[in-house]
Amino acid sequence: INYYIYYAKNTIMKYIFYFLGTVLLLGQEKPKPEATEYWEPEPVVVTPAQDNLPPSDAIVLFDGSDLSKWRNARGGGEASWIINDNGSMTVTRNGGIETIDEHGSIQLHIEWRTPTKMEGKGQGRGNSGIIFQRRYEVQILDSYNNRTYSNGQAASIYKQYAPLVNASKPPGEWQSYDIIFTEPEFDKIGIMTKRGRFTVFHNGILVQNNVEILGTTEYIGMPKIGKNEISGYMGKNTKKNLYIQDHGNPVEFRNIWMRKL
Repeated sequence: INYYIYYAKNTIMKYIFYFLGTVLLLGQEKPKPEATEYWEPEPVVVTPAQDNLPPSDAIVLFDGSDLSKWRNARGGGEASWIINDNGSMTVTRNGGIETIDEHGSIQLHIEWRTPTKMEGKGQGRGNSGIIFQRRYEVQILDSYNNRTYSNGQAASIYKQYAPLVNASKPPGEWQSYDIIFTEPEFDKIGIMTKRGRFTVFHNGILVQNNVEILGTTEYIGMPKIGKNEISGYMGKNTKKNLYIQDHGNPVEFRNIWMRKL
């Protein structure tokens, strides 16, 4: 009996609320879809990448013709890596190269391949790296049937995050990285107020999902987080150049472009 009394009371209250709600809605103007639309600002039109060409708003860093956007990272002189007939360039043993211009948050596309002739193992096989703002490295390595520490294999954020999966192709095959780099933010006295982030696609597969950068890339020791902290691994450079590493292996690169974010 108590159950039926409770149910009857709640049913009556429910219909009372329905009635009151209907009365209130009748007194208001019916919502329109336009209320949640906005037309300005209109997104800028960008022609997508196609036929191996970059999108129309990209800054082309290397198209196979010259190294005019790059310099030697050791002394600042002319970049002297080998330009090949196939539109690629090969690392030579005279140091890494860096962009002449600095960069903030960017989308980067870069294609690379490790030597067909497999020499060495672990970190000694097809090793290079892409270092953003001379501080934060995405590793390049021949990680096809080549075991090493997980946060040092291809597509790792070096010594910080292993890739979600190993998407490596065999040696001698062209591979691609599409990387979203969000730079960290600092206050006026150089204290980090917001960490940077990486999203990385390796050969079209998501391998780093908006991970938070822990600090500078360090071969030994923990990452550093101050604005003017210098990575001992990267050398005494606090500028924001994009750097490609010479690790002693003849890795090839081609079709490098970026978009400012």
